[in-house]
Amino acid sequence: MKSPRTTPESQDASTGLKKDLTTPLLYFFILGDVLGAGVYVLVGEVAATAGGAVRAPLLVALCLALLTAASYAELATKYPRAGGASHYATPAYGPFTGFVAGFCMLAAGVVSTPWAAIAATTALSLLLALTGDVSTLASTLVLLLLVVFFLVNTSLLALRRDPGRPGHLRAPAAVPVLGAASCIGLATRIERDVWMRGLVVLAVGAVLGSVAALRLRRAR
Repeated sequence: MKSPRTTPESQDASTGLKKDLTTPLLYFFILGDVLGAGVYVLVGEVAATAGGAVRAPLLVALCLALLTAASYAELATKYPRAGGASHYATPAYGPFTGFVAGFCMLAAGVVSTPWAAIAATTALSLLLALTGDVSTLASTLVLLLLVVFFLVNTSLLALRRDPGRPGHLRAPAAVPVLGAASCIGLATRIERDVWMRGLVVLAVGAVLGSVAALRLRRAR
């Protein structure tokens, strides 16, 4: 694990977020993230396996999600700047990993990376949609999000020594460790064909990330 290079605070110390997002807009934004293929397809598969005990795995999933949510909460209050996982992974690991994190988020449906990534993920989405069913696409989405969540949790570990903004939320030390471990554990449960599709997306992101990191070094 590399030591932090530059912190988000030092990159943009004088710029604050414009507080235009109201509570209703935030609610519908989160609702739009939740209501995707996964919530309609994968929940049905869980119910088919768990039967009448379907509430138990959903409760476990909620607890696991809260681990990564706590890591996000600390990083968001520590570095209040737009960019999400890409913004946190860049100072922790460098521009290449930051780009890959943003690319995975974009592939999962969030527009937050350069136009090259937007074009590439759009083409990949069409290719995946033409070659797989909805269940496979939903599982691929889950795999990409697990990669992003793993990077968020480990980025928090890498940036723990940076003071960041005074008074920010601080999650317990075990939270990012458990969050990263849960991502690895869940990823091992994903089917082989879904992994093959996910690796294709990650490979494209790695190539574009290498190009972006090289251009950034040359610009400096």
